Amino acid sequence: MVKVGLVSLGCAKNLIDSEIMIGHLAQAGMSLTAETKEADVVIVNTCSFIDASKKESLQAIFDMQDERLAAKKKKQKLIVAGCMSQRYEGELPKLLPEVDAFIGLDQVTQVVPVINEVLGHTSKENEQLDFTTEKPQYIPDFDTPRVRLTPKHTAYIKIAEGCNHPCSFCIIPKIRGRHRSRTVESVVKEARRLVAEGVKEINLISQDTTYFGMDRWESDRPNPRSGVDSAKGESLATLLRELNKIEGDFWIRLLYTHPAHWSDELIATIAECPKVVRYVDIPLQHISTNMLTKMQRQTDGPYIRDLIRRMRAGIPGIIIRTTFIVGFPGETEADFEELREFLSETRFERVGIFKYSKEEGTKAAKLDEHIHHKTKERRWALAMGTLRQLSEERCRSYVGRKIKVLVDKPGEARSAADALEIDGTVFVDESIPVGTFAEVTVTGHREYDLIAR
Repeated sequence: MVKVGLVSLGCAKNLIDSEIMIGHLAQAGMSLTAETKEADVVIVNTCSFIDASKKESLQAIFDMQDERLAAKKKKQKLIVAGCMSQRYEGELPKLLPEVDAFIGLDQVTQVVPVINEVLGHTSKENEQLDFTTEKPQYIPDFDTPRVRLTPKHTAYIKIAEGCNHPCSFCIIPKIRGRHRSRTVESVVKEARRLVAEGVKEINLISQDTTYFGMDRWESDRPNPRSGVDSAKGESLATLLRELNKIEGDFWIRLLYTHPAHWSDELIATIAECPKVVRYVDIPLQHISTNMLTKMQRQTDGPYIRDLIRRMRAGIPGIIIRTTFIVGFPGETEADFEELREFLSETRFERVGIFKYSKEEGTKAAKLDEHIHHKTKERRWALAMGTLRQLSEERCRSYVGRKIKVLVDKPGEARSAADALEIDGTVFVDESIPVGTFAEVTVTGHREYDLIAR
């Protein structure tokens, strides 16, 4: 029996690709081992979104090679998969001669024949195999073999793949291709099966969940911001309504939405569907119109302010998670101060601040007026200081309140306001069973986490 070791890096979307590869390995009778030094084949599923993730991916590859040499397993094969293989298709074999084969995003379902070919490869020593193809087209379906790597009570569903947005700082569309949605029927079938298996939290993900279904709309349809989604065809709103009909006690969590595609119908749908938690992940990236224009975010400052107002008015108690970039090329002190004031005024419940990372192949990399790294560091520190103060006030406001939580580990839970591996923890009594919901009373807090009984 072939033993395979897999190292999965990057975001939840990449994790699903790893789960699909493992599903096909299991279906073929291959075994998965956590001890990579014992494996016949090691797969490193890489991330390549920003420079830090590329470095992490390269380090993982080098670590696997060092382990192979230390164990003197000359016959062990090393396969590099994922975003880095896709991004540098055709280039990596020259840069990483220690790797035996490369596969891209369209080969996640072909991992078994790839492994068989790599193991049976008898050509001259050091010759590599590159299976990566250009312009990914693949998207999973409800019956795609998959072994989940998340806790039993929570799962991700990838509802679409690729991205059509022109954001000047982002390389994802070049890596993962054009946006392509699954059907509502496909997603609902997968969700229904997961709930039947005992899953209590379904996390909907893609590069842009709000664009779900819109790639199949007619080209002359009106702007989705002001329209009624259901009048045009399948949309995120229609998907949420169908998922809400599934029987059972579970959460539906919405991640990775783009502000340009929010409609009044989507806001009303979230408010009307009790299983959809009042939590939204919506990366805004900035509030200055000057910056949003340079970033090519298809939004401006007034639009974002109005959208947040409409979301909070239409979805009482909503928790908004967002991210912002500081130090983007051309960001002035006035732009940055506008962002700080916006943070203080709007008081988002969950916020991440990132320093701009110059990425080769992006439009932003070619812009003038790149910001000095010390200026980026100072602005990041100032913004984080504002956020820490707001977080302290927010956590303090929870003391004495009753909240519903989902227990992830003995003594550790999350509220509807906390996404898996992203947000805070609610520390609870260790006797509450893992994978169950409980109602607790908040008694205190530590930094970003709550303490409850």
